[in-house]
Amino acid sequence: MKKNNPHERARSNPATASTHKPTETAAAAKRFVPLTKKNVLELRITSLDEDGYGTARNEDGMTLKVSGALPGDVVFAGVDHVAGGTAFCHVKKLQQPSPLRSNNPPCRESADCFGCPLIAMKYSEQKNWKRGMILAEIAKYPALSGIVVHPLLSPDNLIHYRTTAKLTVAGKFSEPFIGIYRRASHDVYDLEQCPIHHPLIDKVVEAVRKGIKKGKVQVYNPQSKMGLLRYLVVRVSTYEKKAMVVFVTSKRSFNEIHHLGRYVQDQVPEVEIVVQNVNATEGNVIMGQKDFFLTKKLYLTEQIGDVSFRISPRSFFQVNNSGANLIYSKVRDWAALTGAETVLDLYCGIGGISLFLAGAAKDVIGVEVVEEAVADARMNARINSIRNCRFEAGDVADLLDEMAGDQLSVDVAVLNPPRKGCDQNVLERVAAIGPKSIIYVSCSPQSLTRDLDILGKLGYLCREIQPVDMFPQTVHVENVARLEKP
Repeated sequence: MKKNNPHERARSNPATASTHKPTETAAAAKRFVPLTKKNVLELRITSLDEDGYGTARNEDGMTLKVSGALPGDVVFAGVDHVAGGTAFCHVKKLQQPSPLRSNNPPCRESADCFGCPLIAMKYSEQKNWKRGMILAEIAKYPALSGIVVHPLLSPDNLIHYRTTAKLTVAGKFSEPFIGIYRRASHDVYDLEQCPIHHPLIDKVVEAVRKGIKKGKVQVYNPQSKMGLLRYLVVRVSTYEKKAMVVFVTSKRSFNEIHHLGRYVQDQVPEVEIVVQNVNATEGNVIMGQKDFFLTKKLYLTEQIGDVSFRISPRSFFQVNNSGANLIYSKVRDWAALTGAETVLDLYCGIGGISLFLAGAAKDVIGVEVVEEAVADARMNARINSIRNCRFEAGDVADLLDEMAGDQLSVDVAVLNPPRKGCDQNVLERVAAIGPKSIIYVSCSPQSLTRDLDILGKLGYLCREIQPVDMFPQTVHVENVARLEKP
């Protein structure tokens, strides 16, 4: 069983809790009684929003967002807080289950954790909902009406697929909590057996929990700014079947972390790399800039398709290898390379797509603003003996200006921006270079459709979109879009 944070909200009995059911004859002033945490509402859930909240409206017309609820559910919902005219709630009791619900979901505590909002939904319905979300975004732009949206592609594993976990450590050494923050909260939900994590991650988390107790390792308190251990980062190589453990601490303090690392390695022999990362800054950034290795081995090796990647403590790498393989393969298929093309890969990260395309291209140029990622990309090119890739670090718009000035001829441009999408000046500069085709990889249907509309005005029409379920059981969906000049 997962253990809840000691500060978790109290659960009241729906049968005895107060309800909010104003009558039609009540005075207007009484119809709009403010909701509080004492209220428990009986609701019929009508839809699911983009964040995974089941939504409903009460008699006052207020929108209620209920974690753990699905369309078609009838629930008793407890109010957590009200903000901006919207009440955020949680399921206290499921009165009538939706036909969308799975009879045997992988996790029974998803409504409390809410890290995987769709995990109670039948997977076939998850696929329909995600594709429908993309279609709804496309419908906002009349110029995109002709796009073909293919059925969602699914990875090999629908659970236990996540190979990286970044977890918060809270509580006291006598009863540590290792898990994730609840949404809109500073409460840490303790994870013991997470169905999304690779099983090796769960083994490491349990060993770390025991090691903290055994070694009396002081847990960092963000209020008092006292304590040592702040975060736990676990990375797994499915190729090597080995793990890396990173202890993020508020200061160097070698002794406690050295003993904790040795204990974890004794308990979990698959752990081959132990690192202390020091982050003394405040805020929500997990990793600091200094790594201290407690083991001789410094990196994991992972493989996607025929390409190997070195994974260091702060490397960005996809957390679902099978999903990444689906995306990279679709990009390669739609690039339709013959060996004579120059490919421009923007926002290339550690070079995943660039290296996947290199074998079928004449040249590949990767561009990325994060210098550490570019260093990783160059290393990955070397270990794969790939010599027709070069990687440039810098602002994407500035480097595109330089390439235009050099009259660089590009046949295919790949865009793989962060969630916010591309700035319009980047899209304009890509169009000015004049590639024959553009392939856009996106983790946000909203920013993708906005940018496809802009690119359409710049002369590039989207022909088709391939959704990929990189993160089953969650609301996230990746998309690969193919654009051409007519």
